[in-house]
Amino acid sequence: MIHPLPLIRPRRNTDVPVLMAALRAVHEQRGYPSVWPADPTAFVSAQGEAWVAVYEGRAAGQVLLTSLPEPAPAWAVPLLGPEPLLEVKRLFVHPAAQGHGLARALLHHAWQQAQARGARTVLQVNESSLPAVRLYEQAGWTLVGRTRAAWTDPDGTHPLVRVYVAPRL
Repeated sequence: MIHPLPLIRPRRNTDVPVLMAALRAVHEQRGYPSVWPADPTAFVSAQGEAWVAVYEGRAAGQVLLTSLPEPAPAWAVPLLGPEPLLEVKRLFVHPAAQGHGLARALLHHAWQQAQARGARTVLQVNESSLPAVRLYEQAGWTLVGRTRAAWTDPDGTHPLVRVYVAPRL
């Protein structure tokens, strides 16, 4: 079956409760994020430009495009250059809406937005998140390094994360 292209639009404040429920389902069923945030509203509505994928008439997932913190984290320093560097974050899709190309469409949209701004795009992903790793690699993103995450997993360890850079036009 061929699925129509998903509708991607800017996130609205009214989407946040629906997205929090989607994040809860993703956390419980897929383990993202690996630790439930102390403030899930702040996690979902973090700073940056955010877009949602609409599925069956409602927001079913989101992606965030944000500037790197100042100073840039150590993993990003080798990637710094004349172009701005933007990071893809908070990419998730409700499990009931997965398999319809929403995550791929959100990732592509964020990449296009960064390209329009003349920026390179990077992301970090927990090395154990194999479906996400497959998505990024199938979309042509290049693994440029591995580092320890700033956060701790429930077992108290800092997981390994993969750092990817988006393809150029």
